Amino acid sequence: MTLQQLRYAICISNRKSMNKAAAELFITQPSLSSTIRDLEEEIGMKLFLRSNRGIVITPEGEEFLGYARQMLEQYRQLEERFVKREKFKKKFSVSMQHYTFAVQAFIHMAKEFGMDDYEFAVHETKTYEVIENVRNQKSELGILYLNDFNQKALEKILYDKELEFVDLFQCGIYVFLWKGNPLAEKELIEFDDLKIYPCLSFEQGNNNSFYLAEEVFSTYEYKQIIKADDRATLLNLMVGLNGYTLCSGIICEDLNGNEYRAIPLNTHDKMRIGYIKKKKMPLSILGEKYITELKKYEKQVL
Repeated sequence: MTLQQLRYAICISNRKSMNKAAAELFITQPSLSSTIRDLEEEIGMKLFLRSNRGIVITPEGEEFLGYARQMLEQYRQLEERFVKREKFKKKFSVSMQHYTFAVQAFIHMAKEFGMDDYEFAVHETKTYEVIENVRNQKSELGILYLNDFNQKALEKILYDKELEFVDLFQCGIYVFLWKGNPLAEKELIEFDDLKIYPCLSFEQGNNNSFYLAEEVFSTYEYKQIIKADDRATLLNLMVGLNGYTLCSGIICEDLNGNEYRAIPLNTHDKMRIGYIKKKKMPLSILGEKYITELKKYEKQVL
């Protein structure tokens, strides 16, 4: 296996066409096809399925290409640092469900390390995309939760994608709402209290299984429910419609201000907040620091 073969495979996956990839690489299409066949024979798996409509990446190919991209990126850094002796930026990326505390932890980490020597990326996105981003190594870490309802389903997905879930802390279930909501002054909220208010939920797109929902009790028959794509819209709906969502109870006033409240829901259910990573892959220095920042929020849920 050579770096050239890896570059060729990645180019094909990007272009979704053998002919277009060959043109970009300035080689003939038969030569490119022969190189990829040799690579597939060596590793014992098909990376691409070829048809008249173009190229389709196999599931095994997706996994292989994730490692290939990482290897080429590491080679690029080695070359820049020790051959070209250029200054390069180390990269760190994290994907997460819509957790303000996970964003705030990211901010603290970025401030400590500084952005002159590092290139950071944060993806606040749908649950399945969090998993996929870690699987294909677009992100080193993914932040999400498990509970009694979704645990078996998510652990099966993670196992199939060679990922592992690591616990950070456990917390109760809270109702997150605007301070002007009539329920905002209660010390404990019952399910019956919520019936006349719209439940706000994050849209999960095509992968909208109950097990992938960001909110607990996803199978509960809510009288009113509104789905949103981003946190800013969801917060606006809380103010405009007295909506609410169910969450970990961790409030970050530095980012969201003091306009919102998190009030315990009367339930014995718990959430396990944690991170996902590639199995057997050690965390980077930045990854370790980010996890350290996340663990600080355990104090808020004890």
